[in-house]
Amino acid sequence: MTDQIQAHSRQAGLTIWLTGLSGAGKSTLAALLTDRLRERGLAVEWLDGDELRRTLGRGLGFSREDRFENIRRAVYLAAMLNRHGVITIVSVISPYAAMRSYARQELPGFVEVFVDCPLPVCEARDVKGLYAKARSGEIPAFTGISDPYEAPSDPELTLHTAERTPEECVEELISWLTEYRRYPL
Repeated sequence: MTDQIQAHSRQAGLTIWLTGLSGAGKSTLAALLTDRLRERGLAVEWLDGDELRRTLGRGLGFSREDRFENIRRAVYLAAMLNRHGVITIVSVISPYAAMRSYARQELPGFVEVFVDCPLPVCEARDVKGLYAKARSGEIPAFTGISDPYEAPSDPELTLHTAERTPEECVEELISWLTEYRRYPL
């Protein structure tokens, strides 16, 4: 255990920010990446958008201001974890470019990963029926339907989840981190 704690204290903090539409595969990739990094003995935490909303985001709605506050809270938590050498994987829609710009500004080890998936594929994957409810007007301000999603203009990496398996996407991300960020994974 002491060796593992010492290894973590030498590990640099990093935030891998997965952004994309609902159903694009952010949570699937985050769960798989978390497992892969833990298998390598790295300190890693996954901040899932749905879980953040249920816990830290209680009382927040889906107005632009409330969405920004949710992101501010996620950034604060990621920064705390990064200061302690923890790799933090954040999987949140974060639909506005300004939100992601804020995260980039506040998190020195920020890596923006666009989980790119066409809207029809996201809708077909929607087991909760949220897109259908948004299209019928039951859910107002739903990202991608009645509220905009501003796709990243210059992410560090784009993963095309309609064309590749989750395993292939995670391997591409790990390779990118190792090669371009020279992050010791």
